[in-house]
Amino acid sequence: MRYYVESDGRVFLIERGGVFDLPEPAEVPFPVDRIAPLAGPDEVWFCVPRIDRHPSEWPSKDDLATLPATTCARLAVHATMPRIVVEGVCIRDDEILLVKGNRGLTDGIWTLPGGFLRFGETPAEGVVREIREEVGLVGTIEGAPIFQSKLGERSRLHWMMVFYRVAIDGDPMPNPDEIAEARFILSSDARTMLSEGMATAVLEVAGRPQDGVV
Repeated sequence: MRYYVESDGRVFLIERGGVFDLPEPAEVPFPVDRIAPLAGPDEVWFCVPRIDRHPSEWPSKDDLATLPATTCARLAVHATMPRIVVEGVCIRDDEILLVKGNRGLTDGIWTLPGGFLRFGETPAEGVVREIREEVGLVGTIEGAPIFQSKLGERSRLHWMMVFYRVAIDGDPMPNPDEIAEARFILSSDARTMLSEGMATAVLEVAGRPQDGVV
């Protein structure tokens, strides 16, 4: 077992033979709070140190890519980076548009249309793009977004999710490269088919007044 100890963007590492590595628990000279395991092939826990100062002598996680470091340390830094996902709540009468993925993390799972935010793109731009790519429809943002955050039970990644209510016109035309099926489903049924976090977001977005484009 290794610990990934981070404070204010700086990481506590052990230098072994000129190479930076994650410490084992016995190599950490201060108490820590274990938060959650990280994604990766090895058992690594994200930990918060109990220290009362800024650890300026620790390397920055942004600098680790240029330092001689083990694969384990690099993978741990990568695993701590939040993944930002944008989701569209497309409502037609009493129905909500759901899509079933055919690859990746959503393979065989009903979810809202959406996906990863691209570099340099706003969340609003991202959700409109994802809807166009997944179901071939042009969307218009209605109202302000809501945000959720969670640690993935399977992925062990930190997910930041941005939900928008989106108006669309027409019937979905699923892109077979990533979507197995897309259809409007009664709101009551859709909420039981979605994960708890998505179902909660649908309820909140659907209940908001349409207060203009953001």
